Amino acid sequence: MRLIARYAKENETHFEIVTVYDVGLEKEKIPKDAPVLHSIAVKHPAAVWFERKIHDDFGIRIEGAFDNRPLVHQERFPSGLYPMQKAFDKTQIEEDPYKPYAYEAIGGDGVFQVSVGPIHAGIIEPGHFHFSQAGEDMLHQEVRHFYKYRAVEKMLEGKTLWEAKAVIERISGNESIAYQTVWRDILLEASGTELPVSLRKTHALLLEMERLAHHFTDLGFIPNDAGFGAALAYGSRLSEDVRRQLKALSGHRFGFGAISLEGVSMDREAMSEWIEEITSRLDFFESWINDIPSLWDRFDTTGILSQQNALAYDTVGIVARASGVAVDRRATPFYEAHGFAVQTGERGDVSARFKLRLAEAKHTLEMMHNLLDEKSEKVEAGSVKDGEYHSFAESSIGELFMAIDIKEGVIERFFVRDPSFMNWQALHLMMPGNIIADFPLINKSCDLSYAGNDL
Repeated sequence: MRLIARYAKENETHFEIVTVYDVGLEKEKIPKDAPVLHSIAVKHPAAVWFERKIHDDFGIRIEGAFDNRPLVHQERFPSGLYPMQKAFDKTQIEEDPYKPYAYEAIGGDGVFQVSVGPIHAGIIEPGHFHFSQAGEDMLHQEVRHFYKYRAVEKMLEGKTLWEAKAVIERISGNESIAYQTVWRDILLEASGTELPVSLRKTHALLLEMERLAHHFTDLGFIPNDAGFGAALAYGSRLSEDVRRQLKALSGHRFGFGAISLEGVSMDREAMSEWIEEITSRLDFFESWINDIPSLWDRFDTTGILSQQNALAYDTVGIVARASGVAVDRRATPFYEAHGFAVQTGERGDVSARFKLRLAEAKHTLEMMHNLLDEKSEKVEAGSVKDGEYHSFAESSIGELFMAIDIKEGVIERFFVRDPSFMNWQALHLMMPGNIIADFPLINKSCDLSYAGNDL
């Protein structure tokens, strides 16, 4: 049974804990006076971040947890304040005195600590990485994020689905179309609207283009972090061409506003020629990269995530599939009817994750031919009904989950679980047995989002 998400919501008389598995969801009522929730992190280690967030958001004490440190609250966040409680209405807070964060660390003779971030030497979002080192060898790593809490969950309360869309599609820029897709499916379910097949194909095409843009970027950055900068130039050019085509189709390079219920006209022949051109250039890139032995010396056996650990930490996306875990939300009758088949690897190292991105990019280009339509039909959404809704999409990073409760026509509770929220927690398992100089390479091979965590 695979854990997907665990989150809380506040009702008038109690808190409700929702735990989502791949086989269904479970609900548990927690009294508001001295609320306590039993941890499931022993069985599902990735639950620990969910449970720490539940405490920081709502003040619910986690019983039986092996980690009760703050997650979202930073060192000066005031004690006793829980922003997701309905009564919380502060626009400013007074900081507490500094409380040091107790990083996980290994001690011993010759062992020392290395801290990287949260500010980095480059254009990168804030994230902290704490290493225990014996010389160059990494013994342990802890990931710490949540430096730019944006209050997205709180911000969207009281908004309609349509009002929330502009915020939702900007939560994580490299997954904008995926976020819009899960929003769309909730809108369709809540309004009882059926999407025409032609429009569903267009939306799927746009989502695959987003996947291409990020796979191409990663296919350039991974060799770059192994010292081969020419690959980054080539991969960036491929990604830029996808961005320009995405703007031509949707009006924005990152696809903001791309998923709508309006019909879209497309020059199918021109689009097909563009796909063929990109395919040809990707074939050249693959032949070129395959003929550089020094790169594969760096990729092979670096940053291994075993299948056992990939399953234990409920990983998703490339991280899971490169370790032989065939989890992909596109495994549906609609996608399979248009040529989709799950791609997997076996070795779970940087090499496997790189090769899998190549295979997925090639497969996406093949599938895009089947998703082309000259014109997709327009559809009108009906009125939105109150209820609890959730949906999934396969972003370029992996499985994206969103849940929205609607009450009196507006959002009562918004929750989203980015695929990176799962995969960041498994990153430390890839470090032992490698040198610290390989950390950027291992990290980039997973392509994880910072913004997707820092809601």
